[in-house]
Amino acid sequence: MAIFERAFDQRFRPHWLSYVLQSLLAAGSVFVVLVALRQQNLVVAASLAATAFTVFTMPSRVTASPRNVIGGHLVGLAFGAAFALIPAQSALTQDFVYALAVGSAMLVMAVTNTEHPPAAGTALGVVIAGFSLPVVLGVVVGVGVLTLIQRLLRPLLRDLILVRDPGVRSDGAV
Repeated sequence: MAIFERAFDQRFRPHWLSYVLQSLLAAGSVFVVLVALRQQNLVVAASLAATAFTVFTMPSRVTASPRNVIGGHLVGLAFGAAFALIPAQSALTQDFVYALAVGSAMLVMAVTNTEHPPAAGTALGVVIAGFSLPVVLGVVVGVGVLTLIQRLLRPLLRDLILVRDPGVRSDGAV
């Protein structure tokens, strides 16, 4: 029975409504993103879905801040677009260009303090799909919706992920 109890967050029972509502907000936001993208680029949609997870399960973390969400996705969009211009003659060259787009976006996010892990997926999605107006609009609308909802509902949102002490292992040992 102890194993079963440890499988669930102890905070779920007293705060179940926050868990359900924040998950529904994430689902609604992802719906808007999918409608905006109209399946133009499902890799970018996946990165925005990961952003929805971040924004609605860890709203007080730096990576969920508007600066990081907006800045990270703009960096990912820019580097995906730039690297999409590089012609690739083989599958290996193409994979190398894709990887460079992600690595470059990560570097710039780290240097500019706009780190947002899902935005690396935006760089990958844009370089794969190529730069297009529907993709740009999908990213901008998606990021805007996620940021706006988070800003408006910030006082009501609760961190759903337990922050662990970095000096303590998951089994409780130091």
